[in-house]
Amino acid sequence: MTATRTTDEQTDEQIPVRVLGGPTALFEYGGLRFLTDPTFDAPGDYPNPGRPTLTKTAPSAAASGDLGRVDVVLLSHDEHADNLDRSGRALLAEIPLTLTTPTGAKRLGGDAKGLEDWESVGLDRPGGGTVTVTGVPAIHGPGTHEEVVPITGQVVGFVLTGEGLPTVYVSGDNASLDAVRRIAERFGPVDTAVLFAGAPRFPVLFEGEPLVLDSAGAAEAARILGARRVVPVHCDSWAHFTEGRDDVVKAFTTAGLADRLQLG
Repeated sequence: MTATRTTDEQTDEQIPVRVLGGPTALFEYGGLRFLTDPTFDAPGDYPNPGRPTLTKTAPSAAASGDLGRVDVVLLSHDEHADNLDRSGRALLAEIPLTLTTPTGAKRLGGDAKGLEDWESVGLDRPGGGTVTVTGVPAIHGPGTHEEVVPITGQVVGFVLTGEGLPTVYVSGDNASLDAVRRIAERFGPVDTAVLFAGAPRFPVLFEGEPLVLDSAGAAEAARILGARRVVPVHCDSWAHFTEGRDDVVKAFTTAGLADRLQLG
């Protein structure tokens, strides 16, 4: 679906994005308020059963109780504490709808709904009309879906569209530029891309290769998508993120795309 395009300033007004730390961002779209991968616990070590312990290094920019109304959580996956922590899980019970992976929806129960790749759900807008959220491919590590899922689990990204609205892509924990190309073929160019980056690595997994896009990969994803605005998340607040916002800025500058970045 091709979005109706206006000016950059109008697009920014339509989709204000507030980055809260780690993978968590809050944005309004079509009169609905969306929250990505909620993480609000304090800094510290968080055991990850069957996987390496995760260490959070900085607090969220806001407490979960200070967000105001949230209509939908876009949860890329529920299995890792740096994408859904204890405070985030508690928050889900207060939110009308959580969209996530099919396996994650079964584990979470309640108001969680799973989306297969390319499966869509329509959400009623407060003023009339519909926001369509489509689940899109995401691969949480180097390799094919079949190679990666048994190790890091199932992940989903999201594309939001609606009549008269710009197109928004939320990548989730994705390391695959091939997946990005498939998404661009269906939905590009994208107005706003919320790209998970940070190049998280563990020596014991995939020989230390990034489990999510590194900074150069995020810049290449922006180019593939034709993204007019890029909001990088998932590149701070955790010790296993090996690249930060400065690295993202450097990579986008090198690629000639620095003017597309929105930080903070």
